[in-house]
Amino acid sequence: MKVFLSGLLIVVSSFQLVYSQPQAVDKVQFFNDTSVLNATIITNMNNIFSKRNKTGYTFPAIFAASLPDGTKVNDQIYLELRGHMRKDYCYIPPIKVIFKNNKSSVMRSLKSLKLVNECKLNNLYDQYLLKEFMVYKIYNLLTDMSFHVRLLHLNLQDSAGKKKTITEHAFLLEDIKEVAKRNDCKEWGKSRVNTEATNRKQMTLVAIFEYMIGNTDWAVSVDHNTKLIVSDKDSSGRPYVVPYDFDYSGLVNTEYAVPDERLELENVQQRLYRGFPRTLLEVNEALDIFKEKKGQIYALINNFDLLTSGSKKEMIYYLDGFYDSIKKTEDVKSIFIENARMH
Repeated sequence: MKVFLSGLLIVVSSFQLVYSQPQAVDKVQFFNDTSVLNATIITNMNNIFSKRNKTGYTFPAIFAASLPDGTKVNDQIYLELRGHMRKDYCYIPPIKVIFKNNKSSVMRSLKSLKLVNECKLNNLYDQYLLKEFMVYKIYNLLTDMSFHVRLLHLNLQDSAGKKKTITEHAFLLEDIKEVAKRNDCKEWGKSRVNTEATNRKQMTLVAIFEYMIGNTDWAVSVDHNTKLIVSDKDSSGRPYVVPYDFDYSGLVNTEYAVPDERLELENVQQRLYRGFPRTLLEVNEALDIFKEKKGQIYALINNFDLLTSGSKKEMIYYLDGFYDSIKKTEDVKSIFIENARMH
């Protein structure tokens, strides 16, 4: 009888342990939700500012939010300092938010996510961040092999009470493993590859997209602002390229963005195609996607209330330049074939 009761207590205890944990957020729905999430991160802000050059340095924090379904979040998490250029230039260095270490966290299913903050705390840099957020959303319209993002209205609160609370817009970047899973792929786990060793059709789309937004700050061969995923049914197949980090693009046009001097560009708004040669048929097949989505792209920008009218006009004007350049066959040949990269 005692043995039976002991076994029953173990079963009941296990049942309570499993079912006492709050249900984790649906990570797919979290990024599909287009609402702005009001959130607060409470931490010792001295760790962010004094340790900014210690990439990989982690420290505890609290993530508090009220989710759209009414769920209240007040979970212990960890923050990790990351990044390169932004950590040296920006007031708030790049941060990774680590939810997975807290097994009882409502947000644990999100695991670890990059948090993109405003580089400096003023209206100009607020618009920069919102424009970069828009670039991700534009690319989502073109292909599902793209990072989903979730916009936050974020308070950074000092747990020591010594620094003023920082209020800003920020966004969370989906994990590459989720991008892969959504596309029946897995993250590329092999060595680096040359640009032309990737999936040719997808690479064409990526290169034209980077040209459209005026971004030359990427390179597949050195894993610079690109990730690779590969079919989980054919691991011997060519990997697909997934681009990210667009603050150096002409479409965002930050004041700190400068093109690589080797490209001999005057500024980041001067477009340069960094793809390799394709046939006219291949180029037109990709351009048809951009043409088909033009109305949705423009509507996305014009309907985003957090952008100022000036920012909307700037983005539309810059995109008009791209769409004008692909109207004539001779211009398409010149940009994407005759002046494509050779090495």
